Amino acid sequence: MVYQLDDELRSSAGFDVSVPSSARMWNYWLGGKDNFAADRVAADAAARALPLMPVIARVARRFVLAAVWELAKEGICQFLDIGMGLPVNDECTHEVAQCLAPDVRVVYVDNDPIAASHGRALLARGGIGITDCLELDLRDTGEILDGAARVLDFDLPVAVLLSGVLDFIPDGADPWAAVARLVGALAPGSYLMIAHVASDIEPTAVAAMAEGYNAHGAASITPRSQEEITRFFDGMTLTQPGVVPATGWYGPDDGVGALPAYFGLGMKPSGPSRLTVLRVDRPRG
Repeated sequence: MVYQLDDELRSSAGFDVSVPSSARMWNYWLGGKDNFAADRVAADAAARALPLMPVIARVARRFVLAAVWELAKEGICQFLDIGMGLPVNDECTHEVAQCLAPDVRVVYVDNDPIAASHGRALLARGGIGITDCLELDLRDTGEILDGAARVLDFDLPVAVLLSGVLDFIPDGADPWAAVARLVGALAPGSYLMIAHVASDIEPTAVAAMAEGYNAHGAASITPRSQEEITRFFDGMTLTQPGVVPATGWYGPDDGVGALPAYFGLGMKPSGPSRLTVLRVDRPRG
């Protein structure tokens, strides 16, 4: 099923369409329709500096969906999707997970008003896969955990999805502490998934992209190195191939080139990891 915001939601969400939104820019790169002129201008400016940005967006989304599918196959039926954004077509966490786990519980979190309105629209339209949507920032960790606990049982494993969200929390706000608080609340056997723009792959182009991105009024983006991103998984058992460039998750380079993004999936130890290796389809186009 395809979910898109209707005109009423577009007009009542209470956001300024003249200010670019990270969620709507990524929606544009994914080929979605829930974006406005300012979002497209800012997204195009970033892509001129780093033409691979739309490919990164598509591959990151594929990575999320592949992880959700494999985790659901392994019995994980609770997902906390922080920075849900505005996925296109039927590419939603709950749509994928409920194919394997009809009783799946999913809590979506986003601080963007249009993304939150999108989540509430999904709730209003029903469906057994989606359970709640919170309009909060990742830095509101305590509120996220309290709100999510209304529908998720944190005594059982939960998969936390952080795709394209840590990138927008500056070092000064200590995103590592926020992630540590989230992981600390999870039961053993829970998973943490991260997709993050890299600072140490194509560094000149990435720096130019970040400068242009930040100049257009969207939330500031902070690319990070492999070492900095790996720190988010401290104390966890990493699924192979580890915290590696995006291309490492779908095998040898097939002409796409080095994608400046790192993906990682880790399990909070409870014995042998259920999911030891994950592969993602190669990007197309």
